[in-house]
Parts: sequence; C-alpha cells; structure tokens
Amino acid sequence: MIRYMKLLTSILLAMTLCICARAQNMVLTGTVVDAQTREPIAQASVVAEKGGVAVVTNDDGLFTLKSETHVAALTVSHLGYQSQRVVVDADNMEKVRVRLAPTSITLQELVVWTEDPRLLVKTAISKITDNYSQRPELYKCFYRETAKKRNHFIYVAEGVLDMYKTAYNRNTARDRVAIVKGRRLLSPKTSDTLTVKVMGGPVLPIQLDVAKNLDFLLNDEELDCYDLNMEMPATVNERLQYVVSLKPRVQTAYALFYGKLYIDRQTLAFSRAELSLDMSNRERATAFMLRRKPRVVRFRPKELTTTIDYRYEDGVTHIAYINNTFRFNCDWKRRLFATSFTVACEMVVTEHKTAEGKPISGRSSFDSRDAFYDKVDFFRDTDFWKDYNIIEPSETLDKAIGKLLKKYR
Repeated sequence: MIRYMKLLTSILLAMTLCICARAQNMVLTGTVVDAQTREPIAQASVVAEKGGVAVVTNDDGLFTLKSETHVAALTVSHLGYQSQRVVVDADNMEKVRVRLAPTSITLQELVVWTEDPRLLVKTAISKITDNYSQRPELYKCFYRETAKKRNHFIYVAEGVLDMYKTAYNRNTARDRVAIVKGRRLLSPKTSDTLTVKVMGGPVLPIQLDVAKNLDFLLNDEELDCYDLNMEMPATVNERLQYVVSLKPRVQTAYALFYGKLYIDRQTLAFSRAELSLDMSNRERATAFMLRRKPRVVRFRPKELTTTIDYRYEDGVTHIAYINNTFRFNCDWKRRLFATSFTVACEMVVTEHKTAEGKPISGRSSFDSRDAFYDKVDFFRDTDFWKDYNIIEPSETLDKAIGKLLKKYR
C-alpha cells in the first residue's frame, strides 16, 4: 500500500468546482429493468454478441450501443441477475427493452470453500497469469468525471481514451492512457468556485486494476492488514463466484479498506472488487483522498467507494469498468455551514483488441500529474460523439448539462 500511495500521490484530478472517428452503421438504444420491480438497472453490461463492442447502462437504465458491423444479438448482465441474450429486431432498434430476472442460487449449485479464505485469495493471485491476457492489448474506453455541489452538477468532463496494457505477467510501468478526444463544462458562477485536487483521473484504470497492480491490495504485506471472511456465493455473468469480504484488522499509518472480492469458481479469476475507504480516522482518509487545497478551505472526507469490474470472454478475463466516487465537505473558516461535494470518475471499456505495433508513447500519454480538465475542450461540438460509444447521461445529468450550456449563451 505504501508504494501504491506513492504512485497515487502524483495522480491528480484537478477539479475546478465554480466548483479516429470511424464509420459506424448500426445504433441500438434501449432500457434495462428489473423483471420484478420494473425499476431501472444502472451499470448493467450490454455487449454485442460478435465484435466485443460494449457499453453500460446509466442511472436510468438506458444505453446506446454503436457498431461498425451488424449486431444480431446482445448479452445483457449485471451482478445478482441472470444474464440474458437478446435477439436484435432490425425494425425496432430504438426500443430494446430488457428485463433481467434476479439470480437464485439453487442448493445443487452452492459450492462452499471450506479452506481459509486467505488461501483462496492467494490461490487466485497465483492464477492471474493463467486467467488474464498474456499479450499486450489496446482498449478503447469511454471516460466521464462529474462534480456536484450539494445536489446540482457544477462540472462535467468526458471523452474517448486509448488504454494500452502490457501482459498481466508484467507490472504497470509501460501501461499508458491517451486522450483521443474530450470535452468539459463547468459552472460559470463565482459562488461555485473551489479548486481542490483529489486522487483520480483517467489513469485510474491502470492504478486500480487489482489483478495487475498488486502493489495496490493483493500482496502479502497488504493482505496481512485485513481479516478475510467467506460470504454467500453470488453470480456474475451467469458464472458462480466465491465472495470474500475484507475489513481492517490492524491500525496502520494510512487508511485501509472495507470491501468484497468476487472470485470465479471455475477459473479462480478476480471478477469484481468493491472497496470502501475506512473513514474512522479523518486525517488518514484525507491523506489518501486529497492532493491539494487552498489554505482557507477545510476538507472533511465523507466517503470513497471504488468498483472494478472484469469481463470473461473466450477463456480470458479483461478489465471492463471502473467507478470511483468521492464525497466530502468543504467549509471556509469564517462560514457557519459546510458545503457538500460529490466527485465521480467512471470508465467503461467499449472495445479491446490485441495491440499491434508500438505501445502508446510517453509523449502522447496522459501523465499522472495532468488534469483531464486542462487537456480537453469546451462543450461546443454538437456532433462530438459521432460514432463513438458512450454512457448515456442520466436524465438529471442531461438536464444539468443543458442548464450549464445556457449560462454561456
């Protein structure tokens, strides 16, 4: 963890809180809901059956998927639900409605790991080179970061990224992220102004890939700081998972995590990680989350949660989605009330392929000291996304973008 924190010290997401296009010929839109409650399902994975093009649903359960080739069927999945194959109707591509049924684990399927959960995790670590890609790969990603002051959005930035990853038997030293195109929008109101720097940004898919960056969590020194326990099994993409919970067992000089690790029963690959930073010591939590702030501002951490999802395809497990959400309060020494902020970064892999030729160069890559905001343009281009896959904005975010744009007119 100490080495990891040194790495993250240089990962800066400058949040100013005032505060390639390719010819695609098929667009699918739709909604994913719970089959019983009819409630929308957020962050459901929607994958084209051939070609590996993928997106996730937004908070309203909506998705838009674009493909260069004809898509005959989709696979839709979410943790705790039965995956569903959906045949695409060429005459009804704008009204796809998917109802996912909650998964029930029958007694015959229930497999209990009777050994020490620590042994299970260490066995899964030893199988990383078997379960993950042993060739360099190039990923096309959608990235979005947002900031809210209380309940209204004051900042939105999003873009297309290229991410290069070396084989999983190597470290992350040569892994790179490059911005293909991006845009940003922030509130012009002076009363919204607050400049802070927190851990985050487009390099998170490199630093938070727990299966590759073992300095983060999955190493002997770090695991010794946690109590591990077996929980009830779950399913991810119709595959039964062992679930191991972790919680701090010792006091350290830095903040630890609470969370769960999902391990595929058949392959023993890490399929998902859910982590929440321990907030019991405000100073340690602040040291982990905060990189810089004005002297007159008092930073009070409230929550940091991280979700890392992987997708199993053709015998290989690939990183698929990361969400990092911060909640904190800021107050000024002469003000009576604090102001609450929520900052979120999310990245979804929309395509991946074996990397050909040279990797992303250092000059072209997004430096860990850079801020995404400083590298992208204003929301001017109405045809910005063209043929790239995106995460549809939620209804509230879509309205917020419209309101912010009006203030610039």
